[in-house]
Amino acid sequence: MRKLTVLLVTLAAAFVIGMTPAAAITNGDPDGEGHPYVGLVTFYDEEGVYLWRCTATLIAPTILLTAGHCTEDPAASAQVWFDSGPIQAGDYPLSPVEDRPSCNGYTGWPCTGGDATGTPYTHPDYDPNAFYLHDLGVVELDTAITDRGFGELPSEGQLETLEKHATLTAVGYGLQRSFPPSAAWKNEGVRIRMVANPRLMGFYGDFAILTSFGANTGGTCFGDSGGPIFIGDTNVIGAVTSFGTTDTCKGHNGAYRVDQADDLAWLAEEFGVTSGS
Repeated sequence: MRKLTVLLVTLAAAFVIGMTPAAAITNGDPDGEGHPYVGLVTFYDEEGVYLWRCTATLIAPTILLTAGHCTEDPAASAQVWFDSGPIQAGDYPLSPVEDRPSCNGYTGWPCTGGDATGTPYTHPDYDPNAFYLHDLGVVELDTAITDRGFGELPSEGQLETLEKHATLTAVGYGLQRSFPPSAAWKNEGVRIRMVANPRLMGFYGDFAILTSFGANTGGTCFGDSGGPIFIGDTNVIGAVTSFGTTDTCKGHNGAYRVDQADDLAWLAEEFGVTSGS
């Protein structure tokens, strides 16, 4: 999840924003085996250096759906874990980021032990300077996974049929608590699949929805990027976690809509996955 600061939004006027990708479920509960087709995905560059982690949903035996800012360059390969967690870290040095070595020779998360490997692809209209407009990505797995069930794609415009404050289901692996940069050492980010039930607060342009954050409903945070926002208690993915409005995960969160014509066409034409399949 990226951070997003809204300076101006009007129905017919341009708006100026600065964003940062999203992360993990806050004020939620351990998912257990509630959504076994949702996994933790790690991404690597061409040299095998670990870049970042996101959440993704299996929507076909070899297709994971996630956010575009997860699959963007320099991501060249990926690995997925479906364990509900906690997923224990291995001996790989996660920080400082700029000094990370190749994963060669390291064992455990995030280098080895996943359920499958794959190749990342990003929405053809994705622009890293305006990631929120087409924030959709796919990981095509090297081996098929058929024993975990699948999430389903929505029909075109399906989110627009929902009433305001409709209950949603957010699932992801990420931070349970996030603090300002000066206190980031207090962040809590156990690698565990969590679930929360935020509410639909409204639409952000025609490309995203805003979801609630609160002790009663829970919300998303950094590390939940790409994770599914299911419609109600179904397995239909209305959106994927995209951005947040604060660096402490205390504001409304944004999710990129999957029910748009260009997204559904790309997934059908390039990967053979359609609504209800």
